[in-house]
This record gives sequence, structure tokens and C-alpha cells, in this order.
Amino acid sequence: MITNILLVCLLVLPLHAQESPNFLTREKGSPIPGELLKWREVFTYNVKYSFFTLGKVRVEVTDTLYQGEPAWKLTGIITSNPGIPFVGKEENHYSSIFKVIDGKPRELVYWKDNVDEEKFDEERFIYNYNNRKVYAFKEGEPTDTLDLKTPATSGPLIFFFSRLHAGRDVNSRTYVYLEDEQGTIDMEYTRRRDEREYEAFEQPINTFYAEGIADIDGPFGFGGDFKTWFANDELRIPLEAHVKVWLGNVKVRLIDYKKELRNE
Repeated sequence: MITNILLVCLLVLPLHAQESPNFLTREKGSPIPGELLKWREVFTYNVKYSFFTLGKVRVEVTDTLYQGEPAWKLTGIITSNPGIPFVGKEENHYSSIFKVIDGKPRELVYWKDNVDEEKFDEERFIYNYNNRKVYAFKEGEPTDTLDLKTPATSGPLIFFFSRLHAGRDVNSRTYVYLEDEQGTIDMEYTRRRDEREYEAFEQPINTFYAEGIADIDGPFGFGGDFKTWFANDELRIPLEAHVKVWLGNVKVRLIDYKKELRNE
């Protein structure tokens, strides 16, 4: 239950930018995919409801192989706060393998590992761009075939590529495939700036604000309006998100950030 709430936070901790031929051109300061991927970054977020810590979210991108070819793997690891009564420790891993083709991120496969219950590959979505289909699986068994609309994702990939448009006055629509259904998340990026403080940094951070609307039947009643903030820096670091679930308002904030150049 708690990991479902944390998954909601991962979904909106910045969202995927619109599929556009302009990914390889940019306004000053907005990164392009190659500039993001040359860094090995590790993000850790704290998730709170009111005064209660629900758990943590850790996100990292690593290089990998998919069907024998180089690709990228973005993994979100969600752990619940074991101190929450009647919940105990929960740990789920959400993984997306993707490529950057013609300057555009393209999800190839997504899957979930329910680690604490030892249910690996509990759900999976495979994207077929030639047939324009998304194939859904539960515990290895096919459950549905959906029409593919792009840009599309099922998991943590939406965390990463919103950074391509953060700090610009643009809008986007992302098609999200969850629970054998297709939904949408519409995002409005802005140039609105604000100074905000985060545990991950010693000094206040100048930020860009964005907001969106989720039209999906998301985990734990997630849907409707949400807000996000990015760092006003060359990498547009995802800093914070406020989302609504049936429990109330949930806030997720960056508490630790590490980066180093790859291949060093």
C-alpha cells in the first residue's frame, strides 16, 4: 500500500517532455539527452504525508544491453518506512530500458520487481513501435494488448526526460500505460523561478516551477493536479513534487544527490 503511494511520487517527479523534432536544439541552459547521460547521477528522495515519513525513492540510470544492443536502464527503488504501524518494510523496484533515437527518448520495456515478497517480474510492458502496440504481462502471463501512442512510458522513465524542457514555456502530453490501461499526463513547464531549500544542498537553490494534470487511474487514487520543481542549472535536477492521493497531499523532496562523469 505505502509503496503504491511512493510510486505515484515517482510518476510525477518530473515528467516526460513532448515528442518533438526539437530535442537536439535547446534554449540556453536546457540539457539535451547526451548531456544528461554522460553523468552518472543518483537521486534520493524523502516522501512525506503531513508529519509522517512514508518512505524513500532512489533513482539511477545505468548503461546496459537490450537484445544484444547498447541501451540505458533507469531504475526507481522504492522502500517504505518500516516504522509505520501495520505496514513493515516494503521494497519495490521499477525499471525501464530505453534508447535515445534521433534525439528522442524511447521506452523499450518496463517491469516491476516486488522484492520484499520475492515476486520478480510481477508486471511487464513491452513496447513495439513497428506494430504500434504495447503488450502487458502479469507474472509472465500476457494480459492485454494496447494501442501505442507516443511519447509513452509505464514507469520511471518519465522521471528523467522532463529535464529536457524544464525552465521553458512549453506544454507536453505523455501517454502512460499502467494496470493494463492507457492514461495521459499533461504538463505545463514555465520560466517561473523561486528560491527553495533542500537537504541535499548547503545553499538555497534557484528553481523552475512546472505543473500538470494526470488523467489516469493511478495507484492509491492518484489523479488530478500536481506540482514539480527543477533546479535552475545545466542539468535541471528534479527537486520536488506535490501530488494528491485519496489519503491527502503527499510531498517528495530531494535529500541526497551524487554525480560523476561516466567512464572515469
